[in-house]
Amino acid sequence: MKTITLRVSRYDPAADEGPHIEEYTVRVNDGARVLHALHAVHDEHDPTLTYRYCCGSGQCGSCAVRVDGTPGLACMEEARDGMTVEPLDLPVVKDLAVDMSPVIAKIARICPAPDAGLPAREEIEAIKPLRDCIECLSCVSACPALQVTEFAGPTVLRQEMRLALDPRDSGDRITDAIEKGLFYCTTCKRCLEVCPKEIDIPGKAIEKLRELANRRGLTLPHHREIARLIEETGRSVERTKTTFLEQVPEVIEPDGPVRGEVGFFVGCMFNGRVPQTALDAMEVMKRNGIRVIVPHDQVCCGSPLIRTGQTSFIEDLKRKNIEAFTRRGVTTVMTICAGCGATLKNDYETPFEVKDVTEVLTEYGIEPPAKLDVRATYHDPCHLLRGQGIREQPRALLREAVREFVEMPAQCCGAGGGVRSGVPEEAKALGSMRGEAVKETGADVVVTVCPFCEFHIADCTDVPVKNLVTVLLDGYRKKDAERQKPA
Repeated sequence: MKTITLRVSRYDPAADEGPHIEEYTVRVNDGARVLHALHAVHDEHDPTLTYRYCCGSGQCGSCAVRVDGTPGLACMEEARDGMTVEPLDLPVVKDLAVDMSPVIAKIARICPAPDAGLPAREEIEAIKPLRDCIECLSCVSACPALQVTEFAGPTVLRQEMRLALDPRDSGDRITDAIEKGLFYCTTCKRCLEVCPKEIDIPGKAIEKLRELANRRGLTLPHHREIARLIEETGRSVERTKTTFLEQVPEVIEPDGPVRGEVGFFVGCMFNGRVPQTALDAMEVMKRNGIRVIVPHDQVCCGSPLIRTGQTSFIEDLKRKNIEAFTRRGVTTVMTICAGCGATLKNDYETPFEVKDVTEVLTEYGIEPPAKLDVRATYHDPCHLLRGQGIREQPRALLREAVREFVEMPAQCCGAGGGVRSGVPEEAKALGSMRGEAVKETGADVVVTVCPFCEFHIADCTDVPVKNLVTVLLDGYRKKDAERQKPA
């Protein structure tokens, strides 16, 4: 047995002006779940505490709550001392019980097709990843799009794809999905992160529904324009200045002894829109003894196409990029764009290893830069944090380069999934929320590792936004300047 203290949100809409937190101390068995702690509060302190539960084994979804801000099942999450238990981000009925009915009502039911046979084996296999949903609505509670739009939510779109794959259904699932906000999803994968059944709704449902919509000519106009540009030029951004690839040789040697070698996948934004950041990255590599091979025949990774469902020529892009690096004997490809890195890691089958710049620098170890006299916060790009599972490396590197580091809660800025180009009002609303979060940190600079996040957040805050590699280079330049000062 152990003693723990937990904080529980209490709220009766019929009697209270708003939610408030009450603290309880209970005795529970070692390994007890959050549900067991709530039982103890109910039995030992306050029998009026309201919460839902049923199976107690992670199968019914009725006990979903937020623990320290993260949605999950109370019967599966281990109880810990000091935790805060709150209801899902849905209308509260009382205490921890929420009204799920408006969302549940939007979840489509099968429309039986006349004379439909049983699904074929391959159809069943395609449906399997989507049918495990227990409708706990953890994903709905966590979805950033739902905070600013009329998006129906992840599990509603999951069901639309599940039915679209079922030959026994006769409904028009693509039109339904569009009406329910198909293009509002930023593909941030927050829903996958909190799903107790680990259902990849962005990858297995949203992007696949968008692909079906594209086949029917229902892709958003701005998304079609980007696809046309990639098909014609190999790049998702127009050339408006001298590109990075036009400024560098194919092999960039380090300043000192060679400690390692990587290929560099530059990405469209860093090649054409913000080449200086890519040049900064090369200076950091040179400083740390890493030879960089830069194939000049690389093209767009295809991320904008995959996210928006425009996959008709994606295999050609994959082939060109894989060949560009394999021809040069590259065994490790480095990216400095979170979206490119996530795409190469998750959507390609490469004969080489793909690593983010923060992974490369952390594994080799860096020369310590001089600390910049700034208070910095860090924005987690969704495609780095959840798309690649990278959280600690950029923070560790940033702490080496600044006087003070302050955390900021991780949330999508609104730039991903084609939302910035296709649904700009949603992107702006989410960006404004990021801007408020930045303001609350009191930071002098926002640091990130994604050009899309960098551009978008810069539009939504007066605080300078920089890529991590630029911050490291600034630290090295400060170090060099201090060395040159007379004694």
